Amino acid sequence: MSRATGRDTSPVMDRVMSRDVNGVLAGVDPRELSVAALLWAADEAARRKLGLRLVTTVPPVHDRLPYDAFHHRSALRTRAESALANAEDLVRELHPGLPCATELVDGAPAAVLRERAARAALVVVGSRRPNRIAEVFGEGSVALPLTACAACPVVVVRAPEPTAVHPPTLVVGVDGSASCRAAVAFAVEEASLRGARLRAVWVRPRPVLAREDADEGLAGRRRLLAESVAGRAGRHPEVEVVEEVVGGHPVEQLALASRSALALVVGRRGRGGYPGMRLGSTVHGLLHHAECPVVTVPGPPADRSRTAGG
Repeated sequence: MSRATGRDTSPVMDRVMSRDVNGVLAGVDPRELSVAALLWAADEAARRKLGLRLVTTVPPVHDRLPYDAFHHRSALRTRAESALANAEDLVRELHPGLPCATELVDGAPAAVLRERAARAALVVVGSRRPNRIAEVFGEGSVALPLTACAACPVVVVRAPEPTAVHPPTLVVGVDGSASCRAAVAFAVEEASLRGARLRAVWVRPRPVLAREDADEGLAGRRRLLAESVAGRAGRHPEVEVVEEVVGGHPVEQLALASRSALALVVGRRGRGGYPGMRLGSTVHGLLHHAECPVVTVPGPPADRSRTAGG
């Protein structure tokens, strides 16, 4: 069951929020409103000149007697309605002209957002950095399963963007895969929208070969990095691109780069039975350790069906 609660039901809003326009979708957690994620979503919708849809859910109630279940669901619905109204008021205060709709839906939050992601330009959610068991199996877990399965880019925001980053910089992880090419395309466009520079980082294992072989490997990675970025950056010549090949572990190095970034963009590939396995170890690790919002961009369907990666 789905119930729209937005105050703007005009034909213009219907057109702006239609699947043809592909607006920004923001998940609203009724337990604890993530102001940082909400602001990120609203700012992004304004930058892209898209509508914003705020969605929250009333999850199913288990292991309760019918009488208790009724009152428990009523309390959950009241809390969800309040959170949604507060989120909408904040968005309208910060962006008065931004088309904004709200939706209260019965269902598990990750499943609801995943279904609506098929009609969104991107999805934005907050995260409180749960432990590994809770993030995979917890009923209220959203960030990990949504990032693993959504058909559009997913932004996970834990804290406000750093404001002391000069010049404003986005970081994109590059490894030559199809999913990485999708991530680069998104990152270049995002840098253009923000007037930011783009730092493209290729992380390779520390060399264990002879010096000559290691130097040849470094040259090869630099060539592949340049090839991965060139075509997509060419569409936005105004974006300054800095290319770097660094040695070490991808999670460690990209998390280090995230300290001075407005956002970290990575591609998603890999598959498996659980959401964390579908993500791949790098993306999974960055959702825990990155110090800025993480944008995960799905690769083409064929790339998502392969094992390995992330």
